[in-house]
Amino acid sequence: MALVEAVCVVHEVHHDEGGDVGETAIDKRPVPGRVPVLQLGLHGDKQLDLEHHGGRDQAVYVYAGEDASWWAGQLERDVPAGLFGENLRTTGLDVTGALIGERWRIGEADEGAVLEVTAPRIPCATFQRWLDEPQWVKRFTEHGAPGAYLRVLREGSVAAGDRIEVEHRPQHGVRITDCFPRLSPEHAQRLLDSEDAGEVQLHADLRRRSELAAARAASV
Repeated sequence: MALVEAVCVVHEVHHDEGGDVGETAIDKRPVPGRVPVLQLGLHGDKQLDLEHHGGRDQAVYVYAGEDASWWAGQLERDVPAGLFGENLRTTGLDVTGALIGERWRIGEADEGAVLEVTAPRIPCATFQRWLDEPQWVKRFTEHGAPGAYLRVLREGSVAAGDRIEVEHRPQHGVRITDCFPRLSPEHAQRLLDSEDAGEVQLHADLRRRSELAAARAASV
């Protein structure tokens, strides 16, 4: 059974020397009770670098507890919920294997939310400074478990212990792992065809990457 292990929002804004805006809201911590899920994210959360984070297509960031446990072993340190900047820590859900456009219902029908997988998380220098691990971006990328961004299709509320049900899986078959770190021409074309057919609405950056990959293949 897939469950929400923790719901996290920003705990404290930190100075981020070297970042584009000089501050970061990557410090997420678990909060108790039900948390409203709104079009732009969880109530009480925030993003500061709005050029690269947040917005409707990156309203919620999810990371799997199983992947966090793997990293805890590799890093020989705790990886508590929120450390990677995630809003939802899950268990029993294959986040890396989720399809682009896959829809999840979280919580009960009368108060839960419906979210849609949009793209993998691309690690940045702020993430590396926050973790303070050598070559972190390279290591995180090579492991290939980036977590997933989601858009909110139906507002509601979420809490630790909520059940997650996959309500819809698109036919294109392109997973988060297929989009990270590189996107093959075949997967790119599948995504573009799926969007043209009205099956999915691609994250703007993923559409751009798909168009570039498809164009490169066509020019060979």
